[in-house]
Amino acid sequence: MRRLPSPPSRNSSPGALVSSDPRRLTGVGVSPGIAVGPAFIVRWSLPDVPQRVVPEGEVDLEIERLRTAVNAVRAHILELRARTEDRAGAEEARIFEAQIMMLEDQDFMGAVERLIRENRISAERAFEFKTLELRALWTRSESALLQQRRADLFGIGVRVLGRLLGHSIEETLQRGGGRPVVVLTRELTPGLTVEFDRQTVAGFASAEGTRTSHAAILAHSLGIPCVMGFGAGLDRVTEGADVVLDGSRGWILLDPTGEEVDEALAFEKRRGTLLREMERVEREPARTLDGVQISLRSNLDLPEELEEAVAHGADGVGLLRTEFLVLGRTELPSEDEQAGYFERIARRFPGHPIVVRSYDLGGDKFPAPFSPPREPNPFLGWRAIRVCLDQPEIFRPQLRAIMRARAHGDVQLMLPLVTQVEEVVRVRELVEEEVADLKRLGIAYGPDLPVGVMVETPAAVILADELASRSDFLSVGTNDLTQYTLAVDRGNAGIAGRFSSFHPAVVRSLRAIAEAGDRAGLRVSVCGEMASDPLSALLLLSLGYTVFSVAPPRLPLVRWVLRQIDASAVVRAAPDVVKAETRQEVKRILTETIAAYMDLDLLDAGRLPDVRAPTSFKT
Repeated sequence: MRRLPSPPSRNSSPGALVSSDPRRLTGVGVSPGIAVGPAFIVRWSLPDVPQRVVPEGEVDLEIERLRTAVNAVRAHILELRARTEDRAGAEEARIFEAQIMMLEDQDFMGAVERLIRENRISAERAFEFKTLELRALWTRSESALLQQRRADLFGIGVRVLGRLLGHSIEETLQRGGGRPVVVLTRELTPGLTVEFDRQTVAGFASAEGTRTSHAAILAHSLGIPCVMGFGAGLDRVTEGADVVLDGSRGWILLDPTGEEVDEALAFEKRRGTLLREMERVEREPARTLDGVQISLRSNLDLPEELEEAVAHGADGVGLLRTEFLVLGRTELPSEDEQAGYFERIARRFPGHPIVVRSYDLGGDKFPAPFSPPREPNPFLGWRAIRVCLDQPEIFRPQLRAIMRARAHGDVQLMLPLVTQVEEVVRVRELVEEEVADLKRLGIAYGPDLPVGVMVETPAAVILADELASRSDFLSVGTNDLTQYTLAVDRGNAGIAGRFSSFHPAVVRSLRAIAEAGDRAGLRVSVCGEMASDPLSALLLLSLGYTVFSVAPPRLPLVRWVLRQIDASAVVRAAPDVVKAETRQEVKRILTETIAAYMDLDLLDAGRLPDVRAPTSFKT
């Protein structure tokens, strides 16, 4: 019997993502679900621009032609933004603001118009020249933010040049009647994602991109199955031929048999069954069969996620990110604004902790008022707690805001990327200084602010006992801990197969952190993505963790999984898990342990949409 191909094995080549089956394109699943339909290939590229000289008397008309095309594209992008806000919400609609700002940039447009006037070249030639010039400049930059802006620039370049040359990109993308299609393209952009009517598209696949790209986030918000970063292979796709796309497990199957289509749809049916099971226990406590109570908290990136976390019954907030307060703004937020936001969160979770992470700035995340230094490797440079301690003018107002909000709830402070004991000591000194200032001014605040540390580097693991002795709690950031322990860039789709929280080095680090917390009498939480994956959550439970903080959409699944298992069973497996020499062995021990408690086929349907998760809970 011809079986539906599984994602590539990690056993023979840990970093390989290339499949031996030429019918299968393997990438990163970024939006779960199965899509079946004819392939629709979008050749999204800058068009060829012919050389043309503009007669001297027609230069003003040429500039007017440019402005008309730019205004038409701007109007269309405003329409896409409104459509996105209606379908996915205001936050997702902000993705288009960068493109709108580029089209309204007087310096850029003025430079294009000067080229037309001074060289008498066509509007399309001038726009192409300045677009490619700016794109080359941004390509040389190491800033991830500028790389994202490069994609935005490419998107408006395609649209404006298409208008000027009489090629309507929008008409090309219109789909009328017939079966919903699976859209495949080299680079999926946010605009392309919402260009299609939901009734005409079954799924998206992009040769380039990762799960953190704007288009991936938007596809997930719209509920459309999506795979990113499948690399080479677009030329193997036949326009109009059927494909199966799996946005949960991260692959596209070309020319599937009827049997393979049926199996894919059966997987999707199991996923539907799991969703109903999760709904059934959504308001139940996160308690194992043998009565171990788990504190299941929520991670919050943005204000828009708050109500979903409340609706799913989160036991407070284990990671409240604060970067959105400063990014994309021309001035820093006031102390009052921050205090009001933290207080609003605290009031929605009475009696539960709200753990505020101090600004994790750096890398590609700097506010407009800053002029960050140029660094060869910014993610290992001036960022997170280092920025806060070096720039107390932004850190002190945040500390005061947290303490003021603590008067209205159990608001706590968590420090990211701590690698030195001195950093914790200095923060505590700053807290005491700000307490004295609030007292002097007669401003209400909550006393005894708990200060905790994020353990997310090998240095912090080695110093876990010392950090625990100076902290009120520890919280493991498994995303960075795994990345730095394994020396694997988690945003690089080409080596995504090497990123695994089941790696023995990561497992033993997690055990060491939990033991350090026990010795200090501290409860240790996990706020990384690892706590959101079913098998990973059970690994954490086996190692002694009982406080998980996950993204709001993952709360129902983790709650359901924890309620299916005896904690004592996975704890008994811990010694073998810690001694395991490979990640495959870690997974095998865990799956054999939990097989007596739950349907592994059903659990497999709830895995994180990411190529890094296990191929199957049964293998």
